[in-house]
Amino acid sequence: MTPLAAGAPAQAPIDLRAANLETLAHVYQDLHSHPELAMEEQRTSAIAAGHLRGAGYEVHTGIGVTGVVGLLRRGEGPMVMLRADMDGLPVLEETGLPYASTQVIQRDDGELPTMHACGHDMHVAAMIGAAQELAVDSSWTGTLMVVFQPAEETGEGARAMLADGLFERFGRPGVVLGQHVTPLPAGYLGAHKGPAFAAADSIQMNIFGRGGHGSQPERTVDPILLAASIILRLHTLVAREVSAFETAVLTVGEIQSGSAPNIVPDTAEIRMSLRTYNPVVREQLLAAIERVAAGEAKAAGAPRLPELEFLQSFPVLINDPSATARTNQALQQLAGVQVIDPGALTSSEDIGEFAAAAGAPAVYWLLGGADPALSDGVQDAAALERIMANQPSNHSPHYAPVIDPTLAIGVAALVVAAKEWLGEV
Repeated sequence: MTPLAAGAPAQAPIDLRAANLETLAHVYQDLHSHPELAMEEQRTSAIAAGHLRGAGYEVHTGIGVTGVVGLLRRGEGPMVMLRADMDGLPVLEETGLPYASTQVIQRDDGELPTMHACGHDMHVAAMIGAAQELAVDSSWTGTLMVVFQPAEETGEGARAMLADGLFERFGRPGVVLGQHVTPLPAGYLGAHKGPAFAAADSIQMNIFGRGGHGSQPERTVDPILLAASIILRLHTLVAREVSAFETAVLTVGEIQSGSAPNIVPDTAEIRMSLRTYNPVVREQLLAAIERVAAGEAKAAGAPRLPELEFLQSFPVLINDPSATARTNQALQQLAGVQVIDPGALTSSEDIGEFAAAAGAPAVYWLLGGADPALSDGVQDAAALERIMANQPSNHSPHYAPVIDPTLAIGVAALVVAAKEWLGEV
């Protein structure tokens, strides 16, 4: 995490109309209170589409199920795509905010609390504001494509919009731009050149045992114990089989098995996330996961080897180096911000799918969303790292960016970045 200009963020105001910003804050709070899960973002997409229509955009809805595309044409010039994701997560919110989510989704197997734990509500609100600002700005030419994307969390939203003919129907952009709010203090912005977000695979492992009575475990093959052995062994793979010069993260985040304390079940299911940058490392670890599972199953006398199923996959997100340098330079024009190189991250993003399909550069930057007072006295990257480590992270039930000044900076960043790539009058 490297500053591109010295010092902490200046406290100059962001040049936005106060009334518009107040309205946007209410939009953000409403979105935060009403999260929707992947491919179910009907209410959110309707709100986004309504604001785009009100700003004079040509609006198309239902793209890739719930996606929204807004087009604003200003004659000859480049086409620039701005993208915001819309979906929330199955997380019970614990922020204590007055606008906290109380949404519960009904499923066949019970109730599912939902929350905007990743900040996509901030992305949508900032995009609405940027679209409005750019609509009344007469200094640019070309075509602005504003995309509200579903299902980023499951890795299917960008692909769904592309499969629905996004670029064939509406044109092919020359650049794809977007941002993601993070626990950085508000006032910090910046994109990392090159590979910036890791590839990710979500994997389900089905484990087979032999069930029976809990009082006679010797007559069973306990899949829960087998799952535990597999999990412990899996967590040695990165430490002992991947070079220290490579990047990999393997996390087991879910285990399901059993129905009663006195029954040994027949099966167990574990779900894991694998994140890598190097495709060779990815293949190495996928093979090792299968090897470990098979070895532990054989050692336990399991009747069948475990089976792997891929639930979702994200490619590596690569920020085009020259386009990133150009966009970061544009972001530096903003008063009240500090532009940094945040380094490569092990989280994942599917915005790169759009850029790859368009044959266009992608630039995806981080937007600080924590209390700006946390940056007081910060002089180096190590201090910033410590601040972030002590803040609730994305996907935490406690995560929520501060509205002021995050929203204003998010709007301004999108506006400045878009105008850098649009034509000039």
